[in-house]
Amino acid sequence: MTIFDEQKGLEIDLSTIVDGDVKISPLGFREYDVRWLYPKDINKKGLELFGYSLGKFISDKKGASASIVVGQDYRSYSEEVKNYLVRGLMSANMNVIDIGLSLSPMVYFAQHHFDADSLAMVTASHNENGWTGIKCGIEKSLTFGPDEVSEIKKISEDYKQFQVRPSGTYKFIKDVHVAYLDYLVNKKIEKKIKVVAACGNGTAGAFAPTLLRKIGCEVIELHCDLNFEFPNYNPNPEDLVMLEDLASAVKKHDADVGFAFDGDGDRLGVVDDKGEEIFSDKIGLLLSESLAEEYPNSKFVIDVKSTGLYQNSKILKNKNCEIDMWKTGHSYMKRRVKEINALCGFEKSGHFFINQPLGLGFDDGLKSACLMINYLQKNLPLKLSEIRTKIPRTYQSPTMAPFCKDEEKYEVVDDLVDKIQKIQKNDQTFAKLKIKSINTINGIRFEFENNSWGLIRASSNKPSLVIVIESFESEKEVKEIFNAINQLLESTGKVGKYDQSL
Repeated sequence: MTIFDEQKGLEIDLSTIVDGDVKISPLGFREYDVRWLYPKDINKKGLELFGYSLGKFISDKKGASASIVVGQDYRSYSEEVKNYLVRGLMSANMNVIDIGLSLSPMVYFAQHHFDADSLAMVTASHNENGWTGIKCGIEKSLTFGPDEVSEIKKISEDYKQFQVRPSGTYKFIKDVHVAYLDYLVNKKIEKKIKVVAACGNGTAGAFAPTLLRKIGCEVIELHCDLNFEFPNYNPNPEDLVMLEDLASAVKKHDADVGFAFDGDGDRLGVVDDKGEEIFSDKIGLLLSESLAEEYPNSKFVIDVKSTGLYQNSKILKNKNCEIDMWKTGHSYMKRRVKEINALCGFEKSGHFFINQPLGLGFDDGLKSACLMINYLQKNLPLKLSEIRTKIPRTYQSPTMAPFCKDEEKYEVVDDLVDKIQKIQKNDQTFAKLKIKSINTINGIRFEFENNSWGLIRASSNKPSLVIVIESFESEKEVKEIFNAINQLLESTGKVGKYDQSL
C-alpha cells in the first residue's frame, strides 16, 4: 500500500517493514507533548509505534476510523518524522488528513476547518536542530495534558513488538493556509504601519509576511526565507540574539514595530519603534487593558512567569476584570482559558490565547500580531515607544534556563520549594528581603514585601529549570535575587550553566 504526497510527488510505501528494534526514549513523553532528539532517542520504528499508540488512544475515545489532521514544520527531517508517524496512525485505522508544511496554529485551525476528530503537529518549536516533537489533541483548540500523554506512553510500552499493518486512509490537502489566512484577516488597517517580521528562517517565514501585507502593513522581512539549518539563530522570540537583530532592523528601517515569530508560529515577541524589547507579559498587559474597554467584566489568564503589574492595574480593576494566574505551558493555558471562559490568556513566553469572540482559543503568533496591529492602529498617532511609558517601570530578568536532567528536574524543584517555604516559615530573609507570599501552582513563585518576586520551575519540554525575576525597585535588586537563587541552585549539585544569565 502506498500514499502519494501531492506536494512533492513522492510515493511513500506503507507496506515495507522498518528493520531493527523499536527505539523510543520514555523521557520524550513530557507534560503535554512529546520531544526527542532524532534519531538518537527515537528511530523510525519508534515513530511508527508512537503513531499507532496515539491512534489507538484516539480511537478508544472517538471510535473506529476517527480522523486526524497532521502537519509538519520546516526542518530537514520533519517530513520524514511525519511519514513514519502517519504509518503508525494508519495502522490504528485512523483516517489521516495531511496538510503538509504548517504552523501549529494552522493545524489547530484545520481541525475546526475539517471538523476532524484530532490533530498531530510535527514540530520541535524553538528547540535546537536535532530535536523533533509532536503536539497532539482531541478537543478542538486544546492539546493534551499529562494524563493523556501518560496513557499514550503506556500503550506504547505494551506494544514493543509492533509492526505496521495499514488499514486507515490517507488524504493530502493542499492550500489550507489560504483558509487559515482568511480566518486571521478580520479587516484591513486604515493607516499604513511599517513592520519588521523576524522569522529566524523558521516555518513562520512562509506565512507571517503574507498575512501582515494582507491586513495592510508595509513589511520588512528579516530572515523569512526558509532554511532548516537556522544559519542566523534559532527562531525563538525570547532569545536575546534574535531580539537584538530585530531591534537593529527596526531602527535601520525606521519601522513602527518589530515582530519575532518562533519556529512553529504559535508565539510572538515585540520590539518597539525605538528598538526596545517589550516582554510579552507586558504586551499582554497593554492588550488586556485595551480589550477591557470594549469587553468589561472579562477574565484574563496569565502564567506564573508574568509581571505582577496585572494585579495592580487600575484599568482592569475599574472594568471589573478578573486576573487568573495559572501554570506555564501552552496546553495548561489553553485549557484554563476554556475552563473559566476567559477572553484571552497571556504567557510571558509569547503564547497568546485569543478566545471567542476574537478567536478560537488556541495560541497563535500570527493572530497575536493582528491583535497588536489593531492595538497600534487604535492608539495612533502615539508610537509604541510612547505607549510603553504608561506601563509602570519594573525590572525583569530574561527567562533563564539552567541545565538540569529530565529525570532529576522535578525532584530538584520539590527540594527548592521545601527550602524556600522553610525560609518564609522561619521568618528569614532571602536576598535581604522578607517573603510575603508563595504560589506553588507551578514550581514556586515567591513574592516579597515590596512586590518583587522570583520564580523557579521545571521546564516542560527541555532538560532545564526555568528562572524568572521581577523587581519593582531596581536592576540591582534583580541581580541580588538572582544571586540568592543561584546559591540555592548550586547547593543542589544538580544544576548546570544558564542559557541566558544576568
